[in-house]
Amino acid sequence: MDWARFAQQMASMARELLAQDTVGTTLERITGSALEQVEGCDAAGILVLHGTEVQTLAATHQLVTDSDRLQEHLHEGPCFEAALTKVGERVFRISDLTREQPRWPSFAPQAHKLGIGSMMGFLLYTEDEDLGALNIYSHRPGAFTEASELAGWLLASHAAVAFSSARTHAQMEHAVATRHTIGEAMGILMGSHDLTEQQAFDVLRRYSQENNIKLRDVARQICEHGSLT
Repeated sequence: MDWARFAQQMASMARELLAQDTVGTTLERITGSALEQVEGCDAAGILVLHGTEVQTLAATHQLVTDSDRLQEHLHEGPCFEAALTKVGERVFRISDLTREQPRWPSFAPQAHKLGIGSMMGFLLYTEDEDLGALNIYSHRPGAFTEASELAGWLLASHAAVAFSSARTHAQMEHAVATRHTIGEAMGILMGSHDLTEQQAFDVLRRYSQENNIKLRDVARQICEHGSLT
């Protein structure tokens, strides 16, 4: 491997990740970079766990989604385990899925039937949070070298920071948009019912609680229809 060229590519990729506009485009750039930067990579995706429920993000190929569904069904596999791990091992690798895998005895033979020859899972994490796992696949057994694993680990390290930053930015934008919608709804109530600001907010909150509807959805209804009915 040309390490000088690889270092330049990683630096460029890191800048590109932080420059993406949305969480979705950030994740797509991460998995696209895996195809470009990791030797032997034929497909890539990001697996996120909600409890033990799997969500597949930015999959480059259907193979990724199929593998994630299989791991969710079996509660077993390197990507599932990488996303579930909180401490200790951060990289999981199966070099040859044509061979028996004592660690993942149910997953390995079924994954091979999907067309997977070898795979790696890298935990996406920062000091503050675990975000999921970057998963890299090859159709060929033994496709990944130590250089492939190092490239994947470095990509995952950059990706975790970019993913966390993009998600935080999206959450902030959502919070600002929600506050704007609530403020607009309060203004409508104040004008149509001669209420104070506090009274208008109390109306929103009470309707939200009594009808088990999120406050932002109540506000959106008022903004769209001019009232709660």
